[in-house]
Amino acid sequence: MRVLLLGGGGREHALALGLAADPAVEGLIAAPGNPGIAEVAELRSVDAADPAAVAALAVETGVDLVVIGPEAPLVAGVADAVRAKGIAAFGPSAEAARLEGSKAFAKDVMTAAGVPTARAYTCTDQEGTARALDEFGAPYVVKNDGLAAGKGVVVTDDRAAALAHAAECGRVVVEEYLAGPEVSLFVVTDGEAALPLLPAQDFKRVGDGDAGPNTGGMGAYAPLPWAPPGLVDEVMADVVHPTLAEMRRRGTPFSGLLYVGLAMTAAGPRVIEFNARFGDPETQVVLALLETPLGGLLHAAAAGTLADHPPLRWRDGAAVTVVVAAGNYPGPPRTGDVITGADRPGVIHAGTARRAADGALLSAGGRVLCGTATGPTLAAARDAAYELVGGIGLAGSHHRTDIAAAAVDGRITIPG
Repeated sequence: MRVLLLGGGGREHALALGLAADPAVEGLIAAPGNPGIAEVAELRSVDAADPAAVAALAVETGVDLVVIGPEAPLVAGVADAVRAKGIAAFGPSAEAARLEGSKAFAKDVMTAAGVPTARAYTCTDQEGTARALDEFGAPYVVKNDGLAAGKGVVVTDDRAAALAHAAECGRVVVEEYLAGPEVSLFVVTDGEAALPLLPAQDFKRVGDGDAGPNTGGMGAYAPLPWAPPGLVDEVMADVVHPTLAEMRRRGTPFSGLLYVGLAMTAAGPRVIEFNARFGDPETQVVLALLETPLGGLLHAAAAGTLADHPPLRWRDGAAVTVVVAAGNYPGPPRTGDVITGADRPGVIHAGTARRAADGALLSAGGRVLCGTATGPTLAAARDAAYELVGGIGLAGSHHRTDIAAAAVDGRITIPG
């Protein structure tokens, strides 16, 4: 089959590597892609958030499947436009993508489906926000209701900072704080059948020890040696299947990738958020361990035949990814610096570009590269990932030094 992959970040580079490794994928096109993706795919230019333009490109290139990486095109209705042309699309409709596009909508679905989650209020003015903050107390959790590229959430003990974030966003969801380690669970679904991938954990804060502001993600690892053995089955039964059933009941079935963000609390797993696409950087580690051909899996979900798909196969061992970020990230990033050491297997491109004059690789975003490695143990994978990062040269860059360290050392515990 021929596949069009939409997007140009680290998640899409990981998807491109997985798709290119599938013998059933005879042609891979990426739009807009990045220099890393260019090594395994033909790059085309398109406005990824323009449904008509993406659908036209899918027709022009004669693809059998469109895989939509980022959230903005999903919310804009790209999957709908592609399907209207008779082409399979991996990704939910615009209506179903509201699970990510609106935190308030997601909470409404969770409540209707009986999904265990934090108590919350949707607030549109300072008075309502203040009442919600006072009811739940610190730490305060304030979420932008709309898309915010993974950086719309503030968790703080500073009430003034929480109010300021709410005022900046306009419409927010204020939640009670959920104490406990976090888990990311990806679920591939055609709206009825659902196949969970390996649970992973990512690191949102910019600094070691979870210090500093939230980012799009500074690293991740999988699997989780500390997770309860029945966790995935419990989440599928209590969260995923009830949510999919509620979406079908509303006439907006969800197909594609349902990302379940969880907190492992003393009372059990609680949903922090839903996303409508693969998470970044967790995709880098989960797909590094997936042995099942990726193209066939995503096509089965897009075509509604997931129930007939064989059980997923996984490689032994573990995977770790460490993000190399540009100077000043998560603020306005320093860009245009020459990168060295990015041509080794396991280096995933996220925010890179080629200089037209000489082809030099340059930084072109906040999260620039990811060092992604596997190993027989989590400790071995972690060492290999940091060895990759150590070989990358980028002026002013920074990275966390503690990705997966607590898991390796056995320092992660679930409250209760």
